[in-house]
Amino acid sequence: MQQALRAGRMATSDGKKLKQILDKTGEMIKTISMHATPAEIGMSVYRIVSEVTGVRDPYKNMKQQHIAETKSIYPELEKIMANSEDKLLTAIRIAIAGNVIDLGVKKSFDIVKDVKSILKQDFAIFDYSAFKNQLEKSENILYIGDNVGESVFDRILIKELKKPVKYAVRSIPIINDVTMEDAIESGLDEVAELIDSGCESPGIILNQSTPEFLKLFNTSGLIISKGQGNFEGLSDCNKKVFFLLKVKCPIISNHIGVEDGSIILKEHKI
Repeated sequence: MQQALRAGRMATSDGKKLKQILDKTGEMIKTISMHATPAEIGMSVYRIVSEVTGVRDPYKNMKQQHIAETKSIYPELEKIMANSEDKLLTAIRIAIAGNVIDLGVKKSFDIVKDVKSILKQDFAIFDYSAFKNQLEKSENILYIGDNVGESVFDRILIKELKKPVKYAVRSIPIINDVTMEDAIESGLDEVAELIDSGCESPGIILNQSTPEFLKLFNTSGLIISKGQGNFEGLSDCNKKVFFLLKVKCPIISNHIGVEDGSIILKEHKI
């Protein structure tokens, strides 16, 4: 309900439409399966917002602002990389630092402050050795994107992987998740091949993905999943996946067994 109201206010100031959004969301809640993932529920919520307001991408202006902000500190990130002893680990930390940019969870954050904090923060789960081993023996990589702005940070890690990477995006605008247009504006087309996942939800839903994405998911040597939404969608999949995220809610922290606010590099084993 909070997300519905937040997105609604991004799209309109009409009180009657906001009430209509909440009414429709309330009706939708009655029919939700207890087995539905948050990504599936989110997709329904944002569809309601779009239908009521006629606004397809309520977060468009804010997404453009975040891309501009993160691009402005990109040179500083490259300096951090140049001075680091373990460049791969630093690149992973930077990529996770970008995961704070999540309008579906909260509206306020300080990008520079959060990046510097995460560069010093200990991992609650740290499957780094397994990640390095998988990277070394993999010829191709599937990298599943999450939020806009964060996508600029992903460039740092993709470059450091030094392997061919396919970067998966959302099919349509949903919250501030990265679409094809956003990925190009973030410069990701310069370091990876961009692919449409087929998903219209704030997180990967495998049974709604394109055949091309599913083929890559099943055949890629290394799969990197960014963010909480993708974790929610893939946490019980039958494939080895490495999750990179900052934990942003008590439901997920309890599920993983870590404190809220933790940073995670987690290997999902089959």
